Amino acid sequence: MEDLKHSETWRVFRIQSELVEGFETLNGIGPAVTIFGSSRMKPGSCYYEKAVELGKKLSDRGFAVITGGGPGIMEGANKGAHHGKGKSVGLNIEMPQKQRTNEYQDISLSFRYFFIRKLMFVKYAFAFIIFPGGFGTMDELFEALTLSQTKKIGVFPIILFGKDYWKGLIDWFRSTLIPNNTMSPEDLGLISLVDEIDEACQILREHKRVFEIEMPECTEE
Repeated sequence: MEDLKHSETWRVFRIQSELVEGFETLNGIGPAVTIFGSSRMKPGSCYYEKAVELGKKLSDRGFAVITGGGPGIMEGANKGAHHGKGKSVGLNIEMPQKQRTNEYQDISLSFRYFFIRKLMFVKYAFAFIIFPGGFGTMDELFEALTLSQTKKIGVFPIILFGKDYWKGLIDWFRSTLIPNNTMSPEDLGLISLVDEIDEACQILREHKRVFEIEMPECTEE
């Protein structure tokens, strides 16, 4: 007889367990922003330090900051949030090449399944700020765009941080996807492109009226 622990039935229980743990742990974190970006950005690099500054500013204004819990941009955002007033949350993923978990997490969860982790990113945040990154970052970006385009989530700011980095992707949308009718011109309105932290904060403030909670200010008085 097949070992139950290696069966598909047992896998369903593991999935259920991760869902329950995620829901119970994150249910009370309050208003949150998810920040994505490359694990390869080193401390001292421009984008890493911007992530630290942004995480601190959001945290000081009462936001929880959610990341993937790893190094690079994730570490920078968690570091800033950890030194602020809000919660610093890391949603870590188990991988064959073990991801180093950063040390700046007030709340830390570990997931075996990517799809459950991505559900938590979306369910408990009402804005995504996406720094430069690779395949994982792109996956999270397009997940958010698909959910927003298909109206599976409500009005949801999707902010790309780093105009030089993301410009080529936006240009490709305009020059290839729209002319081939594989996306609509209005779909570009789902994306905001910024270079500065205050620009990102301004977008959050502009969206505050569409949320049930009152979003705190995120610029200095």
